[in-house]
Amino acid sequence: MSTTTLTTSPGSEPTATGRAERPRVFAITSGKGGVGKTMLAANLAAALARRGERVLVIDADLGLANLDVVLNLQPRRTLHDVFTGQGTLDQALLTAPGDFQVLLAGSGLIEYSRLTPTVREQFARLIDTVRPHYDRVLIDTGAGISDVVLYAISMADEAIVIATPEPTALADAYATVKVLGMQQGRTSMMLVVNQTHRHGEGRHVAAQLQSVIDRFITLPEGGTIRLNPLGEVVSDTSVRQAVQRRQLVMLAYPGSDAAQGMSAIAMRLATLHPPAGRLPMPAGTLVTLLPAPEPVATQDASAPEPSPADLPAETHLAGATATATATDDPH
Repeated sequence: MSTTTLTTSPGSEPTATGRAERPRVFAITSGKGGVGKTMLAANLAAALARRGERVLVIDADLGLANLDVVLNLQPRRTLHDVFTGQGTLDQALLTAPGDFQVLLAGSGLIEYSRLTPTVREQFARLIDTVRPHYDRVLIDTGAGISDVVLYAISMADEAIVIATPEPTALADAYATVKVLGMQQGRTSMMLVVNQTHRHGEGRHVAAQLQSVIDRFITLPEGGTIRLNPLGEVVSDTSVRQAVQRRQLVMLAYPGSDAAQGMSAIAMRLATLHPPAGRLPMPAGTLVTLLPAPEPVATQDASAPEPSPADLPAETHLAGATATATATDDPH
């Protein structure tokens, strides 16, 4: 079996600006948990794959990963195994229902909740390794604006912020946009409004959020941040039914309002950023042989993890909530 070990030098990590090639790595993030970020990432991947793209979804929520539950998958190898040299990338990659690939993260990995130099280097190597081999890579980040989440977003060419019309979700979306603009120099981001109450509400929400951004955010070098609305997903009982069945709404209820909205979002994304093309990935590809972060003493690494089948059907698939505000910002 051939092996390819990627090496990187300091300063060669992907950044949010200065890309010469078409964007192919997209971070899907949210300021607040429970807005449907992971569900949207998975269904968007399925919609893009249906358009003929080769898509990879990386579960970058190493502390509260639940993409495996959404997709009803139980991996033999995870992102943690790849990072620690216990498995190769092709061993950890799975083909999900919907014909896209996923790289699942083990849950409860407390040592990966801190942005250590090792975590930075491992994640940078991962993105550099997979980048050439997919038309599109979707990074499903954790919720909030922790150092780990922000670093995962910094690995992406473009950021897609997920929000709902609820005031708390919009406040957190605003805080996320502000941090990404001020800290990463992003002058544009994409927005998806989920769980709207009626068709067209997403456009209204996007316009309101843009108005607040224009009023309160001025980037260090001048100018402001532009939101590019990708679309909306109307609140639909078929989403909950699909989640309870651990299926993608794109597959289980393709004619539903939610599935149609996600298809439209995929079309909009593909129009704004056409597929970048890809190269075949050699079997046995290694991402890194760097040592793993030191385990936290309170973590029982040997404790078995439940499979998706062990969880109740009504499990609420929501990430941790993280709220960020600024004293000079609207409330």
